[in-house]
Amino acid sequence: MTSILLNAVYLLLLVLASPWLAYKSLRYGKYREGFRAKLLGDVPRRNGDRYCIWWHAVSVGEVNLLGTLLVETKRQHPNYDCVISTTTAAGYALARKKYPEYSVFYCPLDFSWSVRNAVGRIRPDVLALVELELWPNLIRAVKSRDGQVAVVNGRLSQHSYRGYRRMRWFWIAVLNQVDLIAAQNDDYAERFINLGAPRPRVYVTGSTKFDGAQTDRANPATSALAKLAGIASDDIVFLAGSTQEGEEEIALDVFQMLGTEEPRLRLILVPRHPERFDHVAQRLDRSGIAWSRRSQLSDAMADGTSRVLLVDVVGELSAWWGTAHVALVGGSLGSRGGQNMIEPAGYGAAVSFGPNTRNFRDIVETLLANDAAVVVRNRDDLLAFVRRTLNDPDWAAGLGQRARQLVRHQRGATKRTIDLLTRLSRHQVHGRHAA
Repeated sequence: MTSILLNAVYLLLLVLASPWLAYKSLRYGKYREGFRAKLLGDVPRRNGDRYCIWWHAVSVGEVNLLGTLLVETKRQHPNYDCVISTTTAAGYALARKKYPEYSVFYCPLDFSWSVRNAVGRIRPDVLALVELELWPNLIRAVKSRDGQVAVVNGRLSQHSYRGYRRMRWFWIAVLNQVDLIAAQNDDYAERFINLGAPRPRVYVTGSTKFDGAQTDRANPATSALAKLAGIASDDIVFLAGSTQEGEEEIALDVFQMLGTEEPRLRLILVPRHPERFDHVAQRLDRSGIAWSRRSQLSDAMADGTSRVLLVDVVGELSAWWGTAHVALVGGSLGSRGGQNMIEPAGYGAAVSFGPNTRNFRDIVETLLANDAAVVVRNRDDLLAFVRRTLNDPDWAAGLGQRARQLVRHQRGATKRTIDLLTRLSRHQVHGRHAA
């Protein structure tokens, strides 16, 4: 009966959202792919009977997190099958690019018939949901075939927690079907428990984001991009990454104000969403500044003349952060809730972000407590921050060194997570529970 009610609710929501979905599809090309997988569960059929982990990563951020988890799984269990599902087109494209050796597909929508068909074709032993994707019908379908369900790198913000609490009676039943929750910190773990997760199944492992952070600025990917963009050894790169509406404008204004003072300063803009690339390009055209598109760079024309670069390619931000001396982490000056600031911190950049970072509150608190980042509340704050990094390079270097050191000390969550999944596979999860 619950599945029937959920199907009815999902269908109603789909009908109500159809005008918006049609607009997004026509205007930006979104939601056009994967209809058979999403609506019918027509995903690639897995052959053989090896132990299988189905990793579900919603979009680009979660797909990037899978890197260290897949490597550690292969190291500990080379005979396991791993398959990857994602929800967004950007996530799907990145997963296909980053993990070509794995089966990648669109996750079915949570209709009972589509998830039942998908689970039957994949036959997972474990469904591992990255961060938080509690789809009741999907979880029930996996459990009905004697599979187990885990939430890994679990994150439950205060905002999300308040929303789930309104229907706690419903989520208690869902969370009781989850066999393991590997939470990023104690606060998240306690929220899962208060929402109804059985305490013995909740563990604190730390964030795998730290494990995936590169700390070597001379890594091959970053070096290749720096060469492609013609970045000289004495250039000072100001990179605004994962930016949302309005944040590119602020970064560009700051660059225009400081660029005349410091001719070595360069600006790299990396918008969060691909559909905004052309919008940002139009703004750059209006600025009158010479600029380049990443997609038009080639090895034959290392572009050292344009001081502004728009990265209009998905999946490269991690490597681009390695070119940055000064960083603005986007999604934080508006209402988005922030984006991942660990990557620029790991490279030792002088890191800044806005005040709205609820999605990364624990990481922000740790960075600020160690004097390893700076909060900028508006254009004037960002201008003052970038200017100080230019005028006081020793201060900027110290900020970056403390950030890099912090990231190095926080590693280890990936191994703890795979260890728990290994124990889960043996039906004997044990270890350090959440307090």
